[in-house]
Amino acid sequence: MVNLNIQHSDSYKIICGVDEAGRGPLAGPVYAACVILDKNYHIAGLKDSKKLSALKRSMLATAIKQYAKAWVVASASVEEIDQMNILQASLLAMKRAVEGLSCIPDQVLVDGKQCPDVSYPVQAIVRGDSLIPEISAASILAKTERDIEMLRLHIDFPYYGFDLHKGYPTPKHLAALQQYGPSKIHRKSFAPVSSLIFNH
Repeated sequence: MVNLNIQHSDSYKIICGVDEAGRGPLAGPVYAACVILDKNYHIAGLKDSKKLSALKRSMLATAIKQYAKAWVVASASVEEIDQMNILQASLLAMKRAVEGLSCIPDQVLVDGKQCPDVSYPVQAIVRGDSLIPEISAASILAKTERDIEMLRLHIDFPYYGFDLHKGYPTPKHLAALQQYGPSKIHRKSFAPVSSLIFNH
């Protein structure tokens, strides 16, 4: 049993889970979500979004939106990523999500090692997306909403294959970058993109 030292043993406390999606891709915004689960509704199957199929994530995202006490999805743009770096942009997206809540949480639990600057008690938990249901739910929402956005961007930028890799640096994506050069939604501060900017 892992002792996470999480101070929410009291059943009345309102716990908000937070996670992000899209730190690794070379293109597109970074997304974050926060979720407060309703203790009266158990959503089966919550886990780290990366361990779920796209279909299962979509089904769980629908259930989360229907049965959670509160949820918010927010993002930080490519311009913000390039301006402040991906870590700070991820924390900004998390902050925007938490600040958009319609109710006040007693504690905010964040996946990873870094916490956004929010006005509530906040704690970072390594592998929280596998250990804390609220963070798992946030992971699922952030991932599904970002994937939807990348499918939309694929329509505007069809040459790069965003519908397949969602902006991650796959061989096909890197080959398309070499052939067509970076688009306006590519993260110019990321090395594989910045190295090509002046070659096209």
